[in-house]
Amino acid sequence: MIKDTLKSKEKKSDKEETGEKFSEEMKEEAPSLKQRAEKESLETEEKNKISIIDKKKELLEKAKKLAEKISEVKTEELKEKIKIKKRSEMLIPLEDYVKSGIYIGTKVVTPNMRPFVYRRRADGLAIFNTDLIDEKLKEGIEYLAKFAPEDVVLVCKREVGWKAAERFSQLTGIRVFAKKYPAGILTNTQLPDFFENELTIITDSWLDKNALNDTLKVNKKVLMICDTNNFSKGADQIIIGNNKSGKSLGIIFYLLARGYCKNRNLKTIDEIPDLEWWTEEYEMPKEAKRMGY
Repeated sequence: MIKDTLKSKEKKSDKEETGEKFSEEMKEEAPSLKQRAEKESLETEEKNKISIIDKKKELLEKAKKLAEKISEVKTEELKEKIKIKKRSEMLIPLEDYVKSGIYIGTKVVTPNMRPFVYRRRADGLAIFNTDLIDEKLKEGIEYLAKFAPEDVVLVCKREVGWKAAERFSQLTGIRVFAKKYPAGILTNTQLPDFFENELTIITDSWLDKNALNDTLKVNKKVLMICDTNNFSKGADQIIIGNNKSGKSLGIIFYLLARGYCKNRNLKTIDEIPDLEWWTEEYEMPKEAKRMGY
């Protein structure tokens, strides 16, 4: 019995010894184990946080894209409404501008006219923005209406514009020089037909350069019709558009006549022919042909 008890004690002490060794090993291992265990939990938590943040970002990006799409739709709708409103406020329907070819420029575009051109055709011709054509015509009408008929002169050497220019003169009372401008009539006081004016309307600064130069010499105002190949230097107000075509000039003179008569309360407003008359093909009189115009 005593031997068994001693053996049992010896065995117990062996266990205790083993336990103590394990405890010591655990004590040594404990700090690193604890750190690893804690780190694992922290990393998992951090991953979860990052995952939540990423999801939030993703949701925010989706929401942003959706908002942008909605905004784009609203912007397009707004643009369309503005476009429709603008078209409804045009001096004449857009279709009439298009039919007349007023928007067709030349292959040459001067720096002055570049802001009014929005593209070129395949054949190289520059194309005016029709909204800007209408806008500049409105400005031109308003500007012209400030002057009395006796203080204005219209110069139009381009033959396809003679018919419309002369009708414009009859309706408004504004003097017109079609075919030929008498040199010095605005500057030479010695000439019997000399007269003073306040405003000169120039149809094409290249053809009507003598009238333009005389007007600038006496420091008077200039309202100029500018095609893409015209320089606007010297002009106080410009109207943009095709100044080579009879139909285009017809529309311009029609709108100027109508606007001028309306703004100055002239009775002749009731005598203005419809737009079709102004845009009919112009035939040069036989007499003018014989004279070489």
